[in-house]
Amino acid sequence: MSPVIRSTTKDSEITLRPLRLRDRSAWGEVRRNNQEWLSRWEATRPEIDGDGPLPSYWQMIRQSRRESKALRTLSFGIWIKEDGRQRFVGQITLAGIVFGAYRGGYIGYWIDKRVANRGIITQSVIALTEYGFKKLSLHRIEINMRPENLPSQRVAEKAGYHFEGLRPRYIHIDGDWRDHLVFVRENPLIR
Repeated sequence: MSPVIRSTTKDSEITLRPLRLRDRSAWGEVRRNNQEWLSRWEATRPEIDGDGPLPSYWQMIRQSRRESKALRTLSFGIWIKEDGRQRFVGQITLAGIVFGAYRGGYIGYWIDKRVANRGIITQSVIALTEYGFKKLSLHRIEINMRPENLPSQRVAEKAGYHFEGLRPRYIHIDGDWRDHLVFVRENPLIR
């Protein structure tokens, strides 16, 4: 099972923890409120025979638990504590985890537009990167984003990632194969 990771910004306390079945209504509400805002950045499925519908919330949680147990993907809900209560505001994932000679993975995330630009994602990326480096002994972690996603570029840079290059037609986003910029951070403890 994935760990619980805590961090702070100047305004709030951040908790990264695996989503649970009982988080469904909070997750669903934030997703509904942000559907239009997130649609231009989120992965879509290309038109290929055999792909079924997107998984239900229950299926997402079940798969997340399996992937976490196998240490292939660690997915967390992002919760902030404000005015004494916890509020769900997004999701962050360390995925594509490979050990052996590669020892790496990549981070993806999304945030509720109502709390964007408050450092929550940057702090979450820093905390998850440090977990990947210190607890999993990963050598390299990537963040990939579309070239026009300037806020994500700023997140990567503030979290200590450096620009590595362009991946043409890398991920299917918003109905087509989209170019992505690659930002990388390497673990200074692994040589």
